[in-house]
Amino acid sequence: MDIDLNADLGEGFGPWRMGEDEALLDIVSSANVACGFHAGDPVIMDRTVRMARARGVDVGAHVGFPDLLGFGRRPMQIEPKELVAYVLYQLSALDGMARTAGHRMTHMSFHGALGNMAAADAAFAEPLVRAVADFDPTLIVSSSASRAIEDAAARCGLRVRTTFLADRACDDDGLLVPRKLPGSVIHDQGAVLARVRQLLEEGTVTSYSGRKIPMRAHSILLHGDTPGAVDLARAVRGVVEQAGRVVPISKQSDR
Repeated sequence: MDIDLNADLGEGFGPWRMGEDEALLDIVSSANVACGFHAGDPVIMDRTVRMARARGVDVGAHVGFPDLLGFGRRPMQIEPKELVAYVLYQLSALDGMARTAGHRMTHMSFHGALGNMAAADAAFAEPLVRAVADFDPTLIVSSSASRAIEDAAARCGLRVRTTFLADRACDDDGLLVPRKLPGSVIHDQGAVLARVRQLLEEGTVTSYSGRKIPMRAHSILLHGDTPGAVDLARAVRGVVEQAGRVVPISKQSDR
């Protein structure tokens, strides 16, 4: 089975840039593009989409809380109807940018605290996933392992692409552990690559508690804001290719 290599990109703001988006776009097969709420702005979105199209990389909306100062990683208490509007606004923004650039938005993902809250709470996830289906029922929801999101997507007729976060620890249910815990973000490249090999060879991951849990992932996420992200992405791609798994190339570009 092909394995998608995915990265969170476009996460700068104004003159400030985060990560090496251009270099990562030469390695990954899909990108989640920040839509201006947790990071990003119209100019960065447009530039990122056009660079992705030129390289045959799929783009999706990276939808987050309206929290630029906290990079979308702080939980916020917002009424569901308001949150649904925020989701639709961000989907519309990237979809419009992609269409104008001659590209197409293929997927979406929930960022940071919004994603963690949706993954852990079925009632919270339901209206947000429904909003995605109402916007475009052909979109794929890219998500870490989450029964809440998977069940909501099934009810809405949406496909889910389960994504393994190679540099983030998970609990025994496959949910991401809070970043405040020691070891929640894995910085050692050797440890990250060992996790990727385990996933590809065994179909399992080792949870934060040390338990091996099954995981059927269709995608591996690489955080663009992680120091050394480009070298790590290159190394992960090497492991995937050594395992005989193919990193797909988009059919959407003119490349």
